[in-house]
Amino acid sequence: MIRPARALLTLTLCAATGACVVGPRYQPPVPPAGATAPLVSASPGAESTAQPPDDWWRLYSDPTLDGLIAQAFAANTDLAGAQANLSAARAVLEAARAGRYPGTTAVAGAVYGRDAATDEILQIVGHRPETIWKFDDILDVSYELDLFGRVKRSVQASRADAEAAIAARDALRVTVAAETARAYAQVCALGQQIAVARHSIEVVGHETEITEQRNAAGANSRFDVVRAQGLLAQVRGQLPPLEGQRRAALFQLTALLGRAPANAPTEALACVTPPRLASLIPVGDGAALLKRRPDVRLADRRVAAATARIGVATADLYPRISLTGLYGGVGSDTSDLSAERGLTWGVGPTISWAFPNQTGPRARIRQARAGQVAALAGFDSVVLQALKETETALAAYGAELDRRQALAEAQDKARQAFDLAHGQLLAGSVSTLDLLTTEQTLVAADTAVAASDAALVQDQIAVFKALGGGWRG
Repeated sequence: MIRPARALLTLTLCAATGACVVGPRYQPPVPPAGATAPLVSASPGAESTAQPPDDWWRLYSDPTLDGLIAQAFAANTDLAGAQANLSAARAVLEAARAGRYPGTTAVAGAVYGRDAATDEILQIVGHRPETIWKFDDILDVSYELDLFGRVKRSVQASRADAEAAIAARDALRVTVAAETARAYAQVCALGQQIAVARHSIEVVGHETEITEQRNAAGANSRFDVVRAQGLLAQVRGQLPPLEGQRRAALFQLTALLGRAPANAPTEALACVTPPRLASLIPVGDGAALLKRRPDVRLADRRVAAATARIGVATADLYPRISLTGLYGGVGSDTSDLSAERGLTWGVGPTISWAFPNQTGPRARIRQARAGQVAALAGFDSVVLQALKETETALAAYGAELDRRQALAEAQDKARQAFDLAHGQLLAGSVSTLDLLTTEQTLVAADTAVAASDAALVQDQIAVFKALGGGWRG
């Protein structure tokens, strides 16, 4: 509990020096140890240490992708909601700033009835109390002397909240850019997978026709024909799910653009090859990553707001002093309002102080300090999450690159084996089963390579999203 003498001394010093801003000053939180070190999963063969551009999607040199992301930034409904939240936070900041200036209230009214003060005057001069009209028009002015920084800390907290709303919007922009690119890339990759499936159907169908012709000529058995027809049906069965998945990806892209399914961007269906990078992915380093990611900035602004609110709560331990004044007219007739006899005015200080019972203010201080501790812990958690996402995305991308290289080699061998088997079958040196086996291997290899291409571009986009680009738009 603050002793009266100590409080009076503090008040005197603050009045003499202009103001005392109570509560802790904001200090930028220190990231966990090792957070700013180089990224451990970055591979010189897959990524470069150059800083990634904010508009990372332009690295794919795909005008359709560029246009879709621009449309998403302009029309995405989640972004519109985030912008509205930012407008609300800015309004709160504006209201907090109003506390720096005098508050004014103009009141004008008329009341019919009895007034105790008027009755007392009438009784003194020997008249009976009367029921009368009472008119008044008064301007009240009040200005809080922010001796202990309550208003200043409130403005700081509101400003940090507004900056946090900006960071939240920017984080959503990162997500919208990445998810739009992801949906478009999926449409493209599924287009490629559909083309591979159709090519496989053609190859297997052609070999099935040869098997049927050889059977008609007595060169093989009916069992070989049925087995070849079964493989053809199996390969055909791969096509409908791919086509359904492609339509679903297109509708996902449509929703990101803020459109109804009837207005789907069908121009995206023209893409049948996943977007490809012409160079290594630029990833930068850990320090630049933390500065770039909006969610880290959001967590930092939450720490700043929580710190300022400790000062707001601490200021309630001290007296709140305001200068007030009023000017206007009061009378029983409207003509009195502008006459000398109806003039009313006054000026003077007012003091409000929750004393000696300060249990409530102290409890609010403890609450504010706990909020700051939670915000600091949240900052560390966001930093670690950002690093984990980036390292995980880089590791997955590097592994998929190695897998794609191995699958390409397997695909080449499978194609060579199929060509050899086809020629040897016509020469009569291998069986239909051998050809069927090489067909199955080739179809599986082609499918695996197409699936790896799809996974590779998705992993690239995951890396770009983890790096935090796209919020500047």
